[in-house]
Amino acid sequence: MSIWFQVVLVIVSLGTCGFILQNIRKSRVQINDALFWIFFSLILLVFSIFPKLAEFIAASLGIASAVNFIFLFIIFLLLMNQFQLTVRLSKLDTKFKNLVQVIALNKNKEKDE
Repeated sequence: MSIWFQVVLVIVSLGTCGFILQNIRKSRVQINDALFWIFFSLILLVFSIFPKLAEFIAASLGIASAVNFIFLFIIFLLLMNQFQLTVRLSKLDTKFKNLVQVIALNKNKEKDE
C-alpha cells in the first residue's frame, strides 16, 4: 500500500469521524445511527496505520493487493448498511400503515357518534 493511499485513508477516516461527531452534537443524527459511521472510520484508520494488517487479510483471502481488499471491504460495509436501512424502512412503513389505519378507524368512530 502506497504512503499516499495511507495518508488519504487517515484524512478520510478522521474527517468522517469529525463530521459525524459534529452532527451528533448538533442533534442532526442519533448516536445509534452514527455508530456505523464511527466504526467505519475507525476501521479505515486502523488499516491506514497498520497496512500490514490489510496486506495479511488480503493475502489470506486470495485478494491481489491490500488496496483491492480495502475497496472490497468498504463496498461490503456499505452494502450491509444499505440492507440495515432497508429493513428499518420496511418496519417504519408497516408502523406508518398501522397508525394511519388506527387514525382512520378513530375518525370513523367519532363520525358515527
